[in-house]
Amino acid sequence: QVQLVESGGGLVQAGGSLRLSCAASGRTFVGYTVAWFRQAPGKERALAAAIRWSAGSTYYVDSVKGRFTISRDNAKNTVYLQMNSLKPEDTAVYYCAADIRGRWVPNDGYGYDYWGQGTQVTVSS
Repeated sequence: QVQLVESGGGLVQAGGSLRLSCAASGRTFVGYTVAWFRQAPGKERALAAAIRWSAGSTYYVDSVKGRFTISRDNAKNTVYLQMNSLKPEDTAVYYCAADIRGRWVPNDGYGYDYWGQGTQVTVSS
């Protein structure tokens, strides 16, 4: 069993930055694909970024390219999402998700085996 715990959300003004963290307990992330999804009010949950742990491959949706950076820390078994130049439309609950088979189909939300509880990010204009 893997538990994912997100942290780092909060309220920030447009143009500001936040760093989200996703820590795993129970198993290491080695061999996994880990992603950040987000769900804005009234919208479906959607992918923001993903990283393939072993290879370090990354994927970003167009709306966050150049502003968000996903990274990993092997020693801390943690995945980060650095979010810069935040916009009001980035407001959402952000979820960490892990695919234990390490597939590289980032957008397939049904393929992720474990999900965190979510952390709220609010960007004011």
